[in-house]
Amino acid sequence: MLQPCQDNYSTTFASYDGMRRYHEKESLESRWHRCRVNELHIEPLDKASPLYGTPSAFAAGISAESVEDTAENLGLAMRVDGSYYPVRSTAYKSLLDRAKISGSALPKLSRQRLASVLNDCLELYSSETLLLIRDEKISAAHSGDSMDYSVLPIDELLKVLTKKLDDRFPGSMFQGGYRDHSLSSASWTMPGQKEDLLGAYAKLLASQGKPTLAAKLVPAIRFVTSDTGIASAKVSAMLEGTQHPIHIGSCIAVDHRHQSKVEDFEAALDQLFAQFGDSVARLQKLLDIHLSYPVNAMTRICKKLSLPKKAALEAIGMFEMAYGGGTATAHDVFMAMQEIPYILKSDHAPESKMLVVEENMARALTLRWGDYDLAKAVSY
Repeated sequence: MLQPCQDNYSTTFASYDGMRRYHEKESLESRWHRCRVNELHIEPLDKASPLYGTPSAFAAGISAESVEDTAENLGLAMRVDGSYYPVRSTAYKSLLDRAKISGSALPKLSRQRLASVLNDCLELYSSETLLLIRDEKISAAHSGDSMDYSVLPIDELLKVLTKKLDDRFPGSMFQGGYRDHSLSSASWTMPGQKEDLLGAYAKLLASQGKPTLAAKLVPAIRFVTSDTGIASAKVSAMLEGTQHPIHIGSCIAVDHRHQSKVEDFEAALDQLFAQFGDSVARLQKLLDIHLSYPVNAMTRICKKLSLPKKAALEAIGMFEMAYGGGTATAHDVFMAMQEIPYILKSDHAPESKMLVVEENMARALTLRWGDYDLAKAVSY
């Protein structure tokens, strides 16, 4: 069983209270440390490094498991206030940003050489950095300028979101939560809002011979945020009731930038109902778009959205078998595309990859489908 200090650790939550308590504890135990970039010093932490066999060099509370896990992953440590902390893989990109370097060759360097390159570059800059020390490791090395990075505590975001849901969408039901070292996510269904949010769309589905689908669908939202720089604090419109939730568009997003505060996220939530309605309206319009070459259109759109090739080709093949050479609507194709995240989930794709794929798929609602409905076949 993985420990919270390990890079690949993740956990799920069946209840909101469980998720809330986890993030409250995490918030209390996390440390945000501000210092100068040129005060940072990196050492190699692979199994050949002197530091690997010197547990006394590490800060109090750093376990042997944390050191061992880092040696098997990023293989770097950082000195903070005279003691060393292992560096988590989630901090790698932001550490490169502080050193103002990039390149595909860097990960191929020995840990000794990479540490040396980082130190040579870090010492050039006197700007501030904001380190996140969490679960025994440096988890991020953000810019210390509040215009570049603003801390939005996850436990506080959850608190204002659930209060808004209780006030505006009574009867909302927590469906589950997820946490790893790069992001947190949670979803709620809103069965009491089905008529208001999906009423017109469901009637149109039923009139087009899809009453079963219309009856199944329930409005839902997904909340996602990250303390390590990979995601804004955002809420997306979802439809539950099919084999995998359907992402139909982003409703609100508050970046961890420009001195943003939790209050900004709370204020943005006032637009949730209207933004959800806009997403449903875009989905509903797909019912009126008739495609002459739906398989070609699906292939071109999957390619345009950079969806994973293997899963996309499998979904396209299933759609082609179901429809033969007939015509279809853009809505039919969009629903057929929902096989892609289901296939990925069945193959145990990581949650972070799933979220990116689902967000990319939702962009299909804003495309001009006629541009992709061409007789000429296309290779993926």
